[in-house]
Parts: sequence; structure tokens; C-alpha cells
Amino acid sequence: MNRRRAPRRISHSQRRGAPSDGPWRRSNKEQWRDEERAQGREVEEEKTTSGSKGKEMVPKGTCQTMCPAHELRDREAQNRLHHFEMLPGTEKVRRPKGDPSRAVKEYSRPAAGKDSTRPSDLRPPAVLLKTVCYLIDDIAASPTLHPWTEVYNFVFDRLRGVKQDMIIQRVSGPECVAILERTVRFLIYASYRLCGEPLRLYDPRINDTHLQEYLSWLLDCYLSETEPHPNQEEFQALGLLYNLGSARAAQHIMQLPERLRSTPSISLALSINRAFLERNPVRLLRLANRLNFLQTCALHRHLVTCRRDLLLIYSHGYSSRNCRFPLDRLSQLLSLDRALTAKLCQVYGLEVIQENQVVFSKAAFTEPEQVNLHCKLYHSIVSEKQGDLTVENIIHGCA
Repeated sequence: MNRRRAPRRISHSQRRGAPSDGPWRRSNKEQWRDEERAQGREVEEEKTTSGSKGKEMVPKGTCQTMCPAHELRDREAQNRLHHFEMLPGTEKVRRPKGDPSRAVKEYSRPAAGKDSTRPSDLRPPAVLLKTVCYLIDDIAASPTLHPWTEVYNFVFDRLRGVKQDMIIQRVSGPECVAILERTVRFLIYASYRLCGEPLRLYDPRINDTHLQEYLSWLLDCYLSETEPHPNQEEFQALGLLYNLGSARAAQHIMQLPERLRSTPSISLALSINRAFLERNPVRLLRLANRLNFLQTCALHRHLVTCRRDLLLIYSHGYSSRNCRFPLDRLSQLLSLDRALTAKLCQVYGLEVIQENQVVFSKAAFTEPEQVNLHCKLYHSIVSEKQGDLTVENIIHGCA
């Protein structure tokens, strides 16, 4: 007797175009990474094609405003204007008007059939630098625009648009360096200022990914261009401080000329990196007191690990029932005030008795959960260095 074979069920992962060993739906971050890679491949293909035909094939922007006119019209019609870009007085109407002096070209993801090389849509290097200065002076440094998470997200997106125009036009030279330097400073400052914010408002991993790309691009510019760069010492040091313990970052520094490697900022960064590799947190924190504000911002993401190592080492070295360590001395070593030092000790399971003394014990030391370790509470070593510096001065490098 013939039996009818049941139809074969096809899972989502077996459909045409879906990966056989992965989920059907990918996360937003994976899609974003693929889009970035696709854009990079498009630019590389464009470079390869145009390289054989001569430099005249590289698109040159002709847009003299921060936002192309047709994009401004489209975004007005689609209600996609950010309120930072609206014409004053029209914010509450059904379709707000865009202010040409405030609107900035937004980042647009590459799409099939979309021509992103039209000269009328591209801003030349001088306009790109002007746009970056506007984003710093009138948006990021504005005392009236709040909250700063929204300011950051607006500036971050518009800087991606600037980067997109730079890649398409293959911008190089002093204006390229000036744009990259300000962008790196902004992202380093943001990594400190927004530390501890909810993930829906600020994602430190995305910020780090873009910061590493901009920093790598900037350091390549320093190596490939022959003209002198007055800020090279600053950014070589920032790159090492931000990437403490990275063999690649240390190797890059060691390949620099001796005259540059022996400058005060880079020498200090090398000493701090060596202390980090040797797990000598006492020396690292002592050297960190000599850093300026932005350098400390670059270092700050390593401070949690550094202070944890110090407490762990002391928990083994002073582990005794009758041993008491002065809380004031420990607060000096950790570069914290007494109250925060006591709180940090309790987070790691260490006892602080009434006489302002710490009882170290290797058995009592415990690793806290990440939710109980608020990095932002222990930023005093950074915030004390800011003083009267404004955001504008910090990002423009006028400190």
C-alpha cells in the first residue's frame, strides 16, 4: 500500500538567502556592521576603478552649505528635522521649517541604486571643517541644549555624515587632520562624560568602535604626510592611554622617531602603560596625577581595573586579623576621598571599622556584580582636572 510522503518542513534558517548555521533575524548591531563594511567595500572599489582612470574621477563636492538644499526639503516634507535644526518659531507647527544656517547633513546608510557621489550632495573639505566647528561650538558646547545625551547623539550622527563625505572625496591634508583631531577629542570626552548612562541613550561600545577608527585614520595621516603636525604628540599619547595594555598600540609608539617618542606626553604615557602591564596600580595612579584633563578622560576607562588590582594586591599583602590599614592613606593611593574609598572597599567585601581603618583579608575579597560597581561615582580624579575648561576649549585643544 502506497503511503503519501508528508511535505518536508523548511525552517527559516534553510530558506534561500538565510545562513544555515545562524538566526534568521540579525541584531541591529550586526546589520550596522555589515552596512559599514559594505560602504567600505564600495569606497575601495571606487578607489580601484578611479585609480586607473586618474585623479579627475574622484568626486569633488560643490555644496557650500552644511546640508544640501534638496535633503533639507525632503526632510522638511517627511518631518525628519531634528529640533536643533528647526527655524525658531516653527517648532510647534505641523511641519516645522528647517533653518539653513543650523541644518546639518545627516548620515545615510549606503543603499542599492543610491548615488552618493553627486557633487551637489558632497561638501568640500573647507565646508566639512566649518560643519565640525559648528557642531562643537553651537551644539556640543552650548549651555542651553539639554540633555547632553541628545546633544551627543545629534553630533555623533552628523560627524558620521562628515566622515562619509570625506571617504567619498578621499580628503587628505591639513583640513582632514583638523577634522579628525576634533572628532577624536569629542569622542574621548563623551566616553567620560556619558559613562554610566543607560544603554538606550549611550552605547560605549559603538562610541569605542568609531573612536578607534577615527584615531587609526588620524595616526595614519601623521605617518603618510610629510608636513609637520603640531598636535601629533598629543594624539600619539592619547592613543596609548586609551588603549593601555595593547601590544599594537605600544608597538606603534615604539616605531616612532626618537625625537617624538621622547617628548614629555608620550614618555609619560609609556610609563603609565608599563605600570599597567606590570600590574603596579600604585605607580599608575601616582603617574596619572600628572596627566591633563583630556588625557585622564582617555585613561578613565581603565581606572576601575586599576583600583580593583590595588585592593586585591593589598588584600593578599596585608591579610592578617591584627593588621589595620589607615583609610586616609588608602584614599590617597586610590585618588579618592575618604567616603568613596570606604564605599569601594565595601563593594569588594572589605571591612572598614569605626576608627577609619581597613581590614584587608584575601578570604573576604569578592568580585562585585557589574551593576553594583558604578564607575561614574569614582570620577573625581578626572573631574578635578577640568577646572574652568569649557567643552569648546577641550574639543578645540585650547587647554
